[in-house]
Formats: sequence, structure tokens, C-alpha cells
Amino acid sequence: METPKNLNRLKAVLADAGQTNKWLAEQLDKDPVTVSKWCTNTTQPDLQTLARISELLKVNIRELLVNKNF
Repeated sequence: METPKNLNRLKAVLADAGQTNKWLAEQLDKDPVTVSKWCTNTTQPDLQTLARISELLKVNIRELLVNKNF
């Protein structure tokens, strides 16, 4: 089975919240390059980090994930 390319909606949720990759990187104490890779779905944040992002952006963690029907 092929792995879906886009697993998260982080870029869209950040835009909806009026926040930037740089802001998120600062909040999480992460390298901005790492956050950029998450936003382009090059790599994925772990579940603990996703939970923290959902708290920072005040959204349900499910809003950060792409809904795929497998």
C-alpha cells in the first residue's frame, strides 16, 4: 500500500490562526527548518508534539491531520 504524501494540515491551520512557522518553532523550541518540513509534509511531528501544537493553536488535534478514508 502506498503511503499518503500529506498527513498533516499544519500549514493551513497555522494560516487560519494567523501564525507563522517561525512563531511555532519559537513556541516549541524547535529549529524553524524542522517546522518548515512539517508544514510541507516532508517529515511529520510526533504525537506528543502534535498535541502541544493543538494546545498552542487552540484547535482539536484532529484538525491538524488530513482526513483519509482507507
